[in-house]
Amino acid sequence: METLHINPKNSGYYFPAEWEEHRATWLSFPLNDESWPGMMNEVYNVFFEFIRIISLSEKVAINVHNQNLGTFVMETAEKYDIDLSMLEIYNHPTNDCWCRDHGPAFLKNSNNEKLILNWKFNAWGGKYPCNLDNEIPVRISNALKIPRIDMDLVLEGGSLDFNGHGSILATKSCLLNPNRNPGFSQLQIETTLLTYYGSDQILWLQGGIAGDDTDGHVDNITRFINKNTVITMIKENKTDINYKVLKKNRGILSKQRLSDHNQLNIIEVPLPDPVIYQNERLPASYANFYITNNHVIVPIFQSKNDDKALEIIQGCFPERRVAGILSTVLIHGLGSFHCLSQQEPA
Repeated sequence: METLHINPKNSGYYFPAEWEEHRATWLSFPLNDESWPGMMNEVYNVFFEFIRIISLSEKVAINVHNQNLGTFVMETAEKYDIDLSMLEIYNHPTNDCWCRDHGPAFLKNSNNEKLILNWKFNAWGGKYPCNLDNEIPVRISNALKIPRIDMDLVLEGGSLDFNGHGSILATKSCLLNPNRNPGFSQLQIETTLLTYYGSDQILWLQGGIAGDDTDGHVDNITRFINKNTVITMIKENKTDINYKVLKKNRGILSKQRLSDHNQLNIIEVPLPDPVIYQNERLPASYANFYITNNHVIVPIFQSKNDDKALEIIQGCFPERRVAGILSTVLIHGLGSFHCLSQQEPA
């Protein structure tokens, strides 16, 4: 499909908020057992339950490594009582399953015409192989016959969160990390993001939670839930490794103003109890939820805070049903439901 050379913002394109209507959710099927050594069957159980809930209200488009894996996905989906007519299988090989980060960002304009943003993906600062992942936006652009724009910026989808009205949330620890765009100033990164995403401002937070190998993705700590409201993670235990950075982020949020000059409404959600594997803290967070047309899918961790988090998030989405899925196994791969998914607007 053709590559356009336009200024998306000046051409009326923007990145819709996640709660706007979707045509589909894009996933990349997990195949890298190095992310979950000896746990793949348990991961599949979680993944297919994720697919099942998404498919209740929108299509699920799945990148698979080859035709045999596509057949496996369809046969297994039937066993999970998933409506197969809601699945779309694409033979798009990947290195791993984190479609939020390697998949395309879908822009749209007031006529609901779509564009695909194709940024450079270097696997969170060159930490893992990513040659196949980096090709996914081009493959999807070609498959859907949606034109794309190539960005001269290393990026991941989970490093940004949007309210659909001109504001972007991001962390300095990630986007300003020299392992992404060395030689780019903060102003250059801001200008590029605002131009390509059709936005007006970036609300910068400091950093992310322990165990997050992305250098602090914002989708693990603070998320927009409507135009002027965010959910943000807090930690009440002052001796916890995450206490200081989350307190600092909370203070920054209280001083931020949106592009319409209004103050943010801030809803606090406590982090789950620590999830530890081989003496390492894993980045377990309720903020890594995913919003579908009818549901909000929230990772839970057999923590005393699970019920409280689900109750708070349900109160934020009265028109959707909150579904908690046990993600203690999934988080061993250092990500959860928002990391796995990328929405395509209707």
